[in-house]
Amino acid sequence: MRIILLGPPGAGKGTQAKRLADKMNLAHISTGDILRRNVLEGTALGKEAKDFMERGLLVPDELMSKMLFERFTQQDVKKGFILDGYPRNLAQAITLEGIFKQKDIDIDMVAYLDSSDSVIIQRLSGRLVCSACGANFHKTNMPPNKNGICDKCGASLFQRTDDKEETIKKRLEVYKKEDSGLIKYYQQKNKLYRLSADGEAEAVLNEIIALSKKLHDSLKV
Repeated sequence: MRIILLGPPGAGKGTQAKRLADKMNLAHISTGDILRRNVLEGTALGKEAKDFMERGLLVPDELMSKMLFERFTQQDVKKGFILDGYPRNLAQAITLEGIFKQKDIDIDMVAYLDSSDSVIIQRLSGRLVCSACGANFHKTNMPPNKNGICDKCGASLFQRTDDKEETIKKRLEVYKKEDSGLIKYYQQKNKLYRLSADGEAEAVLNEIIALSKKLHDSLKV
């Protein structure tokens, strides 16, 4: 299966993608992880991306496309993959389609995770990230055993600049402006499936898996 996960920031795309990849034995391609790694390592692309992220803006298409093209040449994607964090607008979707054509890849499903603004703000404004290993925690939903300390490596936790409430609201405004064209693009391709992501993560995960299995079975007929 080749699946794209779409949805607003805070809808749970990253969490669901990792769990889906494990459950279905697929490669997990996360543009968010790629970007954060570059930012933490202080690469040229990372420094440029950080400036946009801190202002609550989307990272430009050309930065992401350079990373993605190389990723899809790697061996593990041939058995199938889960892509989250990209595309975020119509221009990126067209760029991604060009990459897929060059790599002879056909997407099976685009799962859109719907989530309300209030839930998104609660999720993102409480998120904590490890300064060393990058592990994620949440002040309410998944707090660390020791306040401000990573359970996995013992390093300090911090709140990303783009996870503060005012920045989150700006990110949502930017996202919604681009959202409608992206949804229409995949609807016209008959690839889009919408699911509510406001519920518990396990319930959302099971719904995505059931949908993918149903689709996979129909493709074999």
